[in-house]
Amino acid sequence: MKGQCIDDHLLVRYRELLDAEDQAFSEMEHDFEEGDAERFARDREAWLRAIHQRVSFLDACGLVSFAVVANEG
Repeated sequence: MKGQCIDDHLLVRYRELLDAEDQAFSEMEHDFEEGDAERFARDREAWLRAIHQRVSFLDACGLVSFAVVANEG
């Protein structure tokens, strides 16, 4: 998918990834407010996975370098 131009398919998939990240963050935020440390830790991992998926998608599209975002290079 490297070098792909931005099209409707890319934007739809990116919106799906953003929505998944937002949902995971909302769950984590709710756990924090409720003081549920165990669920917070689990939902934090889900949120981080959602971020990883979003950034990996952008990297695969050639729009951003995962290494730069992850501060690896």
